Amino acid sequence: MNEMKKKLFSEFPPVTTKEWEEKIIADLKGADYEKKLISKTTEGIKIKPYYRSEDIANIEHLKSFPGEFPFVRGTKKTDNHWEVRQDVEELNPEKANKLAKEIIRKGVDAIGFNAKDVEDSNDMKALLAGIDLEKTAIHFYSSNSFPVTFNLFTEELKRQKVDLKKVKGSFNFDSLSYFLLYGKFYTSEDNNFIEAASLLGNVVKNIPQFDCININGQYFHNAGASVSQELAFSLASANEYLVKFTERECKISDVASHLRFTFATGSNYFLEIAKFRAVRMLWAKIVEQYNPSDKNACMMKIHAVTSTWNKSVYDPYVNMLRNTTEAMSAAIGGCDSMTVYPFDITYKKADNFSERVARNVQLVLKEEAYLDKIVDPAGGSYYIESLTDSIAEASWKMFLKIEEQGGFINAVKSGYIREEIENTCQKRDMDIAMRKQVILGTNQYPNLKETMLDKIAPNTDLSALGGLKQYRGSQAFEALRLSTESYEKEGHKIPSVFLFTIGNLAMRKARATFATNFFGCAGYKIIDNPGFKEVNEGVAAALKSKAEIIVFCSSDDEYATLVPEACNKLKMEKSDAYLVVAGNPTAIVEQLQQAGVTDFIHVRSNVLATLEKYKSLFGII
Repeated sequence: MNEMKKKLFSEFPPVTTKEWEEKIIADLKGADYEKKLISKTTEGIKIKPYYRSEDIANIEHLKSFPGEFPFVRGTKKTDNHWEVRQDVEELNPEKANKLAKEIIRKGVDAIGFNAKDVEDSNDMKALLAGIDLEKTAIHFYSSNSFPVTFNLFTEELKRQKVDLKKVKGSFNFDSLSYFLLYGKFYTSEDNNFIEAASLLGNVVKNIPQFDCININGQYFHNAGASVSQELAFSLASANEYLVKFTERECKISDVASHLRFTFATGSNYFLEIAKFRAVRMLWAKIVEQYNPSDKNACMMKIHAVTSTWNKSVYDPYVNMLRNTTEAMSAAIGGCDSMTVYPFDITYKKADNFSERVARNVQLVLKEEAYLDKIVDPAGGSYYIESLTDSIAEASWKMFLKIEEQGGFINAVKSGYIREEIENTCQKRDMDIAMRKQVILGTNQYPNLKETMLDKIAPNTDLSALGGLKQYRGSQAFEALRLSTESYEKEGHKIPSVFLFTIGNLAMRKARATFATNFFGCAGYKIIDNPGFKEVNEGVAAALKSKAEIIVFCSSDDEYATLVPEACNKLKMEKSDAYLVVAGNPTAIVEQLQQAGVTDFIHVRSNVLATLEKYKSLFGII
C-alpha cells in the first residue's frame, strides 16, 4: 500500500507558490493581477484567488480543538446540534399557545413568544399549556417588563413541577440596543442596569440554563454594517454589560454565562461561516481578561437569524434561496439556535406556506444534509481559516477604537457607531446602484411581468426610529418600480423602451439583454425585436411603437454609422423619444451626442441614478 502511495504521488511533483504565480501572471497577459483576481470585502479584507497551507501556517487558533478555548471551532465536541426556533407573533396567549404547539409538532424545538399581553399568571398558564418545558426551549423576545415576565414564568414552572435545571431559553433584555435604536433607555441608564442585575440574579438562582441578556447584533447587520462592524459593535455592547454588571459586584462567570448573542447571517456564504468562528474567538478572549472562575464562561452562545437587509419585495421566491445559503453558513459556522424568517415578510405577514418553507429549510439541513452531525466542518479549510483570522483582526481593531472612546454607550452618544455604519451604507448603496452588488430580480434580471403594488401590506415605519435606521439594500430600486406601477394604476401609460437591434448578431443580442435588464428594473415596458436588416426598417418600427425611449443595440464599430443615420431620420419624423446607446464607445461618444444620443448605458453606469432621472423626465411620482 505504501509503495502504491509513493508511486502515485511521485507522478505529481509539488508545485510552489512562486510557480503558481508565474503561471497566473503569464495567463493574464499583462492584465493587472490585483484588479483581476483580488477581490475585497466591504471592510477592505482582500480575498485571494487561491489559498495554500502556507497561508495558515502562523494562525494561532489552529492549535485548538472543538469545544476548547478560544472556541473558534465551536463550543460542542461531539456534534453540531442547534435549536430550530420559530417565533410566534400572535399576542393573545391562548392563540399563541395553539400556534406554538402546532409548530412544535412540525419539528421546531425552540419557541419565541411576544409576552406583551401576558399580564398575570392565568395568561402565562394559557401561553404555556401543554408544552413540554423540559424539552422545548422558550424565548421571550418581547415583553412590557422582563422582570414581571420572569416572575410569572417561574411561577408557572413551579406550578407544573418542572425541573428548573432542565429549562432552557432566554429573555431578550437589551437596553443598550434600545438606546442604539431610539436614542434613549427603557427608563434611565442607571435603572435599566439595576433591573438587569436583578434579573440576572434571579435567573442564576432559579433557572440556571436560561439567558437573561441578549446582544442584538442583527441590528447592525440590518442597518447595512460590514461584517467587522457588526462584530466589533456587538462585542463592544456585550463588554459594556460586563463592565456595568461587575461594577455591581456580579460574578463574571454568572454574567458571561447568561449572555446570548443574536447575529444576522448574510448571503456571502464563506464570509459568514468565518464570521461566526471569528466572533467566538474574540469573545472568549474578552471574557478571559475578567478572570472568570469557570473557563466555560468564555463560551459564546449564538442565535442566528437570516438577514433582512438583502431580502427583496420583487421576485420574492429568490428570498428562499438566500435564506437557504444563509442558514447553511450559520449551521456550518456553529450557531446554537437559528431562526429562518419567511421569504415574504418584506411585503406582508407570513402565511402557513412561507412559515413552513422557512421551518423546513433548517429541517432539511439537519435531516437530509446532516449538517448537525459534524463538528466544525469548515475547520482546516485554507480559505475559511484565513478569512476567520482576517475578520477577527479587522473586528478587533474596530472594537479597540470603541473602547478608546470609553465604551459602547459613549460611542453611541457621540454618533461614532451611526456614522461608521452610514459610511459603509453609502458604499454599499453605490455598489447596488451600479450593480456591482446584484440583488437578483431587483437591480438585475427583473421579472418584467411581475407586479407587487397590490400585494404589499402596510408595514411598520422604520423611519420613526430615533437612532440607527434599519433598512433593506433593495429599497431604492423597489420604490422606483413601485412608483411606475402606481403611475399606471392612476391611468397613465407606462413608459416603453424600444430595442433598436441591428448589425452584429452576438453584440445586438447581448446589448438588448443588457438594456432589457437595465430599464426593466424600473418596470418599463420592453419592446424587443429579432433584429433589423437596415436602418429604415428599424426607424419605421420604432416610430410605430411610439416608445418613449429608443435604445440602439449593436457593436461599437457599427454605431459610428448606424446611430447618426437613425437619429437623423427619427428627427426628420419629429420623434421626441429619448435616444440611448447600449454600450460605451468612448472614441465616438461626442459624435453620437451631436447626432442626438442622450444617454449611454453600460456596466459602469449608475443604474439607479439613470432610472431616477427618467422617472423625473416622465413625471412619475
